[in-house]
Amino acid sequence: MAALESEPGLSGLEEELTCSICLCLFSSPVTVPCGHNFCASCLELSWAGLSGGFSCPQCRATFAGRPQLQKNTVLCRVVEQLQGRSGAKGEEEEEDEDGDVGGCCAAEPPVPCDSCREAPAVQTCLTCTASFCAEHLRPHRDSPAFRDHQLCPPLRDLQLRKCPQHNRLFEFFCSKHGACICSLCLLEHKLCPTSPLEQAKASAQSLLKKKLTELHNQSERTARAMSTVKTKQSQSAETASRKKELIRNEFSEVKAVIEERENEIMKAITEEEKRVWNKFDYIYSVLGNKKNEIQSLKDQIEMALTEIDDVLFLKRAAALQRTSTKEAFVPVVEMDQNVMHSTYQSAITLKDIVKISVDQSREKKEEAKPVKIKAPVAAHPNKAVGKKPPGPHQTHKEKTIPQGVTDTTKEKKKAAKVAPTTTPATTAAAGAAKELIDSFLKKPREELLQYAANITLDYNTAHNTVVLADNYTRMSISDTFPGHRYHPQRFTDYRQVLGFQCFKRGIHYWEVELQQGSFCGIGVCYGSMERQGPESRLGRNSRSWCVEWLNSKISSWHNDVEKCLPNTKATKIGVLLHCEGGFVIFMAVGEKNNLIYKFKAQFTEALYPAFWLFSSDAVLSLCHMKE
Repeated sequence: MAALESEPGLSGLEEELTCSICLCLFSSPVTVPCGHNFCASCLELSWAGLSGGFSCPQCRATFAGRPQLQKNTVLCRVVEQLQGRSGAKGEEEEEDEDGDVGGCCAAEPPVPCDSCREAPAVQTCLTCTASFCAEHLRPHRDSPAFRDHQLCPPLRDLQLRKCPQHNRLFEFFCSKHGACICSLCLLEHKLCPTSPLEQAKASAQSLLKKKLTELHNQSERTARAMSTVKTKQSQSAETASRKKELIRNEFSEVKAVIEERENEIMKAITEEEKRVWNKFDYIYSVLGNKKNEIQSLKDQIEMALTEIDDVLFLKRAAALQRTSTKEAFVPVVEMDQNVMHSTYQSAITLKDIVKISVDQSREKKEEAKPVKIKAPVAAHPNKAVGKKPPGPHQTHKEKTIPQGVTDTTKEKKKAAKVAPTTTPATTAAAGAAKELIDSFLKKPREELLQYAANITLDYNTAHNTVVLADNYTRMSISDTFPGHRYHPQRFTDYRQVLGFQCFKRGIHYWEVELQQGSFCGIGVCYGSMERQGPESRLGRNSRSWCVEWLNSKISSWHNDVEKCLPNTKATKIGVLLHCEGGFVIFMAVGEKNNLIYKFKAQFTEALYPAFWLFSSDAVLSLCHMKE
């Protein structure tokens, strides 16, 4: 390469005549179909072991099959010409070095002559194991006795090139032990593979070149793999970003729909509020005019009383006495409860639909996950509790919307819940439920009051013969009562009414006062219970639980199944509802053995207090609970 730099016409070809694999001048160059050139041996090593997927090491162009390599004869001649010039220039430089010691590399000090220790050595005799200057090297050149001695360029540290055991120069290399040895060491390494140093060096250089090529290819493959990873990482980030944006848009639409519905409901209530407000404004203005009329009449009477003339006074008095004013009348103005309750129930229904949809998506996601051990359904009695059903204030049309959405799902859950099982987990759950019920039965009334709930009766569910009084806490029967306005949630066939409050979680306790000897019923039910027909009676369907009093007979009813109960003289009945525990207890307040009956069930909807009267003299009153 130094020779090429000295040739102005050929120095620019150095890079073009270099193999991109071994980074040396071409040796037997061959050309691949894409037009690039490589050493034949380098390309063979690069494609060694491949059965397909051949590509150019420089531009990565791929070929369908292994290309037929043709020797580039023109490139061969150019390389040979350059190598010939380089060799000639190298010999001239070597002669200059022999004639001028100053031609040695100035970076290192010259090797001193072992004879005079002053002049720099020009040759090293490997036979004598010494270096000589030009003067002391003359015998080796002139005398026939030294013709067999092997000369080489000056070498440093000849002692490191000697066998420490035999004090002879290393001549061979043992590949088994990876050590240089002398000729006498061959006896000890006669079973080892040995070779002369020149041959071992050539072999090691060939192996290192091959390893260098492999490392070069491996580095390029690693770089391609890194580029692929970065590309896939960017693609995954872009995909996730697009998906997030789509999901964000979908949720924005959901929020917009809910906000629109909220605005509609609020608008309906605002309009009703405005209507009632305007009526009260009108009544207030009428009463103001009435007040002014009365004040004017008062002023006329007072003026007449000051009249001195008897004739004029009597005329005015007679006229004023004929003038009469009516008593102020304030008409009943109420907000339309149908609008208030229907709008409120619409909000509840929308919330239930959203919750049901979210719960169903979660359940599907959980079902898709692999489960190693699946616990029995009966061991988790609270799993289905918490979904609020349609309330008692919604219309039949509104009620069918969420109910239809989950009919199939509820049927499947119901079938799974009633499936018999006798696993240990089921037995343990039953035992735990019994202990929970017993713990509440042992609590005194003072402790139960911490769960107290003040119940009011729902006007829109009361039968037309049921009269509500005392701020909707007392119910009685009146056959002469004109009845209530129509409402889709009103009971039509049985004299029943529901509580306004509903419970879907937690523990709640309330008390009911009844008359001795009355024919009545106290219980709880789902808001989705029928309002007309045979199944609208408490206890005669699967959606209600109640205890009935018929003179001296007491019975429990659920799903049209009656159980006769021991009689009790108590007139105050306490009801304890445990939504998560799945039970409702009816107890006689004030008696030692206060348990009347307990129902155990897995409640799947919100529960409402429910009441039923039969006889016209029956009265039920809800007790005000002081927590």
